[in-house]
Amino acid sequence: MTCLFAALGLTTACGQVNYENYDVKEFAELITDSNVVILDVRKADEFAEGHIKGAILIDQFQSDFVEQAKAKLPIDKTIAVYCRSGRRSANAAGKLADVGYKCVNLKGGIIAWKEANMPVVKEG
Repeated sequence: MTCLFAALGLTTACGQVNYENYDVKEFAELITDSNVVILDVRKADEFAEGHIKGAILIDQFQSDFVEQAKAKLPIDKTIAVYCRSGRRSANAAGKLADVGYKCVNLKGGIIAWKEANMPVVKEG
C-alpha cells in the first residue's frame, strides 16, 4: 500500500508525508507571515471564481508544474498550498517537498476555508 501512495506522489518512498497538513485556523495564521507564499494549484477558472488573497496560481495538472513552481516560488520560503478539497494540493505539496520546498497543505481546501467564513477574492 505504501508503494501505491508513493507512486501517486502522496508520500515519500518510505511512506512518510513530507509536508504538513494544517486546518483552516492554522493555515490562516500561517499565511500572515511574510516568509510564506500562498499557492493555489487549481485550474484558472476555479481560481477566477474565488481564491485566497495574495495566492499565486500554478495548475497542479500542468505537465511542467514543478518547473513552473521552481521559476515562480522562492525556495527559502514556506509554501502554503491549497486547492478545492485538499487532494490536489496534498499531491502538489509532496511534489514540491521532493524538490526541496517546505510545504503546508490546507486540509479540506478552499471548501473548508469558505465553510469557516474565511475571505476570498475574485481579482488578482
